Amino acid sequence: MNRIERAFQNAQSQDRSAFVSYVCAGDPNPATSLQVCRALLRSGVDILEIGVPFSDPLADGLTNQLAAQRALEAGTTREDVFVLVRKIRDEDGQTPIVFYTYYNLMFSGGLEAYIAEAKEAGVDGLLVLDLPPEEAGDYMEACRKIEMKTVFLLAPTTPEERVEYIAQNATGFIYYVSRTGVTGVREDLASDLREMVDMIKRHSDNPLVVGFGIQNPDQVNAVARLADGVVVGSAIVNTIKENLEDEGKMLEQIESLVTDLVGGTQL
Repeated sequence: MNRIERAFQNAQSQDRSAFVSYVCAGDPNPATSLQVCRALLRSGVDILEIGVPFSDPLADGLTNQLAAQRALEAGTTREDVFVLVRKIRDEDGQTPIVFYTYYNLMFSGGLEAYIAEAKEAGVDGLLVLDLPPEEAGDYMEACRKIEMKTVFLLAPTTPEERVEYIAQNATGFIYYVSRTGVTGVREDLASDLREMVDMIKRHSDNPLVVGFGIQNPDQVNAVARLADGVVVGSAIVNTIKENLEDEGKMLEQIESLVTDLVGGTQL
């Protein structure tokens, strides 16, 4: 059993939904980024989703765009991202790590080489924001060869016949974007969330996680009652942004916030 499967099974055995946290590697700098990931692990997250900083993050709202900008301005490189994963793996051999990334970052240096390096570092799955599965043949073949799990996005606008196709090609889990548009916190959940989750589950036995806009324990709990996992990103990234001058306070507030959010996954 791979780490992703084990994480979902462990959560299910505890009568809760899995909690997936998102942060951008290198935000606000490579050294502090490691401390942020350690704080997330102490908070009880089930899966670490790590954004690979990119200069043109088209799927991200302002919060995550600025996180990528801070990381790049701090000098974060490709190698720094892999070093971050290796350091996490030195301390934690169980928590799955999923890269949230863009295709050019993999393709530019050699697709198979990138995936192999990610696997060697300790990455368990890849979510490539700008790569539709219909155009992902080489990518999916490389992932199969290297035993890297694939994660694909579904949106409220995805037609049912395409849901079935995407579900057949996801080997890690399916990520349902609960609202159209880019990442960012929202005050309420989408009104059609239950309907869409039920439809997706009719076409897939893969774990289904829901993200985009979730920011408090009540929203986490509402999603946890429908899906196998809950993703929170912008609320965590905002905590980094609001405490750039005080790393200690930043880490303390992240741990407090995420501990409360993880508590919302209990059914």
